[in-house]
Amino acid sequence: MKPAEVVTRIFDALDRHHPNADTELVYRNAFELLVATILSAQSTDARVNIVTPPLFARFPDARALAGADTPELEKLILSTGFFRQKSKSLIKTASMLLDEHGGQVPADMEALVKLPGVGRKTANVVLGHALGVPGLPVDRHVLRVANRIGLVKNDAPVKVEAQLCGMLPPERWTRGSDVLILHGRRICKPKPLCPRCNVRNDCDFYRTGMVTRPVKRNPLVKAVKKVARKVARKVAKH
Repeated sequence: MKPAEVVTRIFDALDRHHPNADTELVYRNAFELLVATILSAQSTDARVNIVTPPLFARFPDARALAGADTPELEKLILSTGFFRQKSKSLIKTASMLLDEHGGQVPADMEALVKLPGVGRKTANVVLGHALGVPGLPVDRHVLRVANRIGLVKNDAPVKVEAQLCGMLPPERWTRGSDVLILHGRRICKPKPLCPRCNVRNDCDFYRTGMVTRPVKRNPLVKAVKKVARKVARKVAKH
């Protein structure tokens, strides 16, 4: 566990690195963000943002979506993948919003995760971005970046969420997730761009030298391999 002052320095640096960090899903209200986040599973935010305008024009609220014709809905969300399961989840979620919450998205984690297709990550996205309730979504980018930096040493999303929330005041939870996600997308990729990272001096991955570097080719080895290939071709001809 890094000292509190180091944690603060890391997140301050990430804030400067990504000053406009926010969810990249386009939405106008909590209902739209809930639907968009469900659709984003195994898809990309860019793809979802293409799909949602015609989707919301046709089904603008929970009542409309609850009464959706399944084949029509599947056609609208087809390109996001797993469209049959997502269609079922969306219709059931909309029905539950009507039956149990007056058609509104509840500002409560326990209530949200009872909705079909909604886990803690989706619930935290909606809580933090659309409902003003502190939440820290943990996705694969958050897991990768937080572990590399050394903020956590765990791959279990729920445990990582709890650990990161314990390091930050609630008012920084959502923003903290946003900057970790963007850092994972833009800088700390599976093949990291460490020279561009402004938290590298506090990063365990960087300090331990575990950085992907180009492999230097030995000219002699290259020449030997070239000769070997020529010999192999000659043998094959005979």
